[in-house]
Amino acid sequence: MALSSSDEPTSTWTFLTHHARVLLEIARDPHARLRDIATRIGITERAVQGIVSDLHQEGYLTRGKVGRRNHYTLNPERSFRYRTEANLPVRLLIDIFTQHDLPSGDAPTARHADTSTAPIDSPEHQPGAAASGRHS
Repeated sequence: MALSSSDEPTSTWTFLTHHARVLLEIARDPHARLRDIATRIGITERAVQGIVSDLHQEGYLTRGKVGRRNHYTLNPERSFRYRTEANLPVRLLIDIFTQHDLPSGDAPTARHADTSTAPIDSPEHQPGAAASGRHS
């Protein structure tokens, strides 16, 4: 654990793994160099290379060449790996963060038909809201 300026321990964990961060950087820029991705997320180029290899082997992306540069194509319909999210496509994660990157006032150009269209502040998304068909 790191220490804060007041010498109190601060937590260093984050919600997104390096694999998720690399996937998102590639979604933002499919022509990105591994070096640039490493710099943006604060890990080594070698670590990014290993993560891209993992993502490729598991079918989350394909690699190709455009001239001398690599080009990546994501498979956004590939499901998450962990069993509790295995029925959800990684597209949902990608959409959250690529929509976050849009200038204010811009809307995404396309919506996925199977994605909820309810606004995040609607009762459907509020804590304690009853979920239809679910029992406690």
